[in-house]
Amino acid sequence: MRRVGWASWRLLWMAMGLSLAACTSAPVHNPMARWVESPNYDIRRPVIIVLHFTDQHSVQESLDTLRSSNSQGQVSAHYLIGANGDIFQLVDDDKRAWHAGSGRWGTITDLNSASIGIELDNDGHAPFAKAQIDSLLRLLGDLTTRLRIPRSQVIGHEDLAPGRKNDPGPLFPWRTLAQAGYGLWPKEPLLEPPPGFDPWLALSQIGYALDDRAAAVQSFRHHFRGMEGQELDADDLRVLYTLSMQWMRVADNP
Repeated sequence: MRRVGWASWRLLWMAMGLSLAACTSAPVHNPMARWVESPNYDIRRPVIIVLHFTDQHSVQESLDTLRSSNSQGQVSAHYLIGANGDIFQLVDDDKRAWHAGSGRWGTITDLNSASIGIELDNDGHAPFAKAQIDSLLRLLGDLTTRLRIPRSQVIGHEDLAPGRKNDPGPLFPWRTLAQAGYGLWPKEPLLEPPPGFDPWLALSQIGYALDDRAAAVQSFRHHFRGMEGQELDADDLRVLYTLSMQWMRVADNP
């Protein structure tokens, strides 16, 4: 075997070091999406996915908003999905986009640092297009698998910010997502709550902040009942008790 001199070894190690550095610093771009970079981000690790609607007039308007310095503050999201199913990625998965703002979900208080943000081209008043939801489901499958985000950790913007935000709204098809295995959804038949059941504890258990209880109920009803209202009825209690039992099973087997 031919002996390699010190100079050759040094060059080899330098080349390996440069190669490793290139690998570790490579941007995390999703091949499912078209890359349209936004400069509005920080670094972090995601453990939850937050869904939004854009409430704007077009995909292009939303792309412009998510990539510019706005008079009301910079905003961004990792992904934007058009009504026709087109997926755009604006921020690397390992970077912190600015989409959630203030709020809380369970023990998570800095949602931007903990989440992937997905914007859906929708004004909140029209049903979500099938092509759009199909693309969302494919993207959720990719993100939860590749980033090891629990499939139950898919929520709406309104869930983490009751009273401040209302997206993706009561028309969003949470049941469809649940049938594909994403998010928390009550399994039927619904369970009857026992005497002494505390609905506020259950709401908090699931993740809702209770600083404004009426707003928390409104967010819960939008998500799980698809209706308005700031007071809990008997059906709400059944849904809440069923969810709390499911939540405990998820917590025991993450």
